Amino acid sequence: MQAKRVTFNNRLLPYLLLAPQLAVTVLFFLWPAAEAVVTSLYAEDAFGLSRQFVGLENFVTLFTSPAYRGAIGVTLIFSASVAILSLSFGLALALAAEKAGRLAPWYRALLIWPYAVAPAVAAILWWFMFNPSVGVMARGLQMLGISWNHFLDGNQALLLVILAAAWKQVSYNVLFFYAGLQAIPRALIEAAALDGAGPWRRFTAIVWPLLAPTTFFLVVVNIIYAFFDTFGIIHATTSGGPGQATTTLVYKVFKDGFENLDLGGSSAQSVVLLGIVMALTAIQFRQIERKVHY
Repeated sequence: MQAKRVTFNNRLLPYLLLAPQLAVTVLFFLWPAAEAVVTSLYAEDAFGLSRQFVGLENFVTLFTSPAYRGAIGVTLIFSASVAILSLSFGLALALAAEKAGRLAPWYRALLIWPYAVAPAVAAILWWFMFNPSVGVMARGLQMLGISWNHFLDGNQALLLVILAAAWKQVSYNVLFFYAGLQAIPRALIEAAALDGAGPWRRFTAIVWPLLAPTTFFLVVVNIIYAFFDTFGIIHATTSGGPGQATTTLVYKVFKDGFENLDLGGSSAQSVVLLGIVMALTAIQFRQIERKVHY
C-alpha cells in the first residue's frame, strides 16, 4: 500500500510553519555556537573591548591545564554515577508502579512530582537535609558515628550533588520505563510463568531484553542531563567546591567565563562541550534507529 503524501496548496505555507522554529534554532543555538567558535580563537580582555587572534592557543592551554583535566575526571565520575543511580531506581520504581494495583495512578503521580521541582530548589532541599548544623540526614549520620561535613570534605560534597541530581532525574526515567513495561505483551510473561519461569527469570529473559530500546535512549538522555543540566544543582549546593571537588565541565565554563572573565578560555570549553553534545546526539540517532524495534 502506497503511503499518502502531505501536500499544500500554498507553496509558501510550509516555510511559514517552519519559520518560528527555525528562528528559535538560529537565534538561540546556531548563532551562539558560532560566536563561541569564533571567540575561542581569540584572547580577549575582561570587558570584551579588545581581542587578539591566537588560533588554537586557548585549546592547547585548556588541555594542558591540570584544573581542566581534573574537571574532566569529576565530570566522568559524576555523570556515570548519576546515570547509574537514576536509571536503577527509575526501573525499580517503574516495576513497583506496575504492580501497585488500584493505587497505581496515585503512586505514579507521587513519583512524577520531583521532576517538576526546579534544579535550584532540589539542590537547596538536599543542602538543608545534609547541612552539618541543622540537617536531618547529617544528624542521623552523626548518630551512626559518621562525620558529615560536605563543606570541607570533597568526596562528601561530590556524593551530595550526585544524590541530588539523581533524585531529580528519577521521575523522568520512571515515566519512560513504565511506558516501556506497558508496551510488553502480557501474553509473553504469562506464557513464561506457565512454563515455570520465576519472577527473576521472566525479568532477565523477557522484560529486560524488550526494554533495551527504552534503556538505551534513557542512557543517552541521562548522560546528557548529567553533563549539562545539573549546573543549577551544583551552583546552589556546593558552587563547585570545596576546592574543585564538584567542578564539572559545564560549571567550569561558568566559573572561567563569568567569575574569572577568561572569555577566550571559556569559549574554548564551550566548543569542547558542543563537540560532546554532537557526538552523543550522533550516537543516539545512529544506534536507536537500529534498536527501536523489538
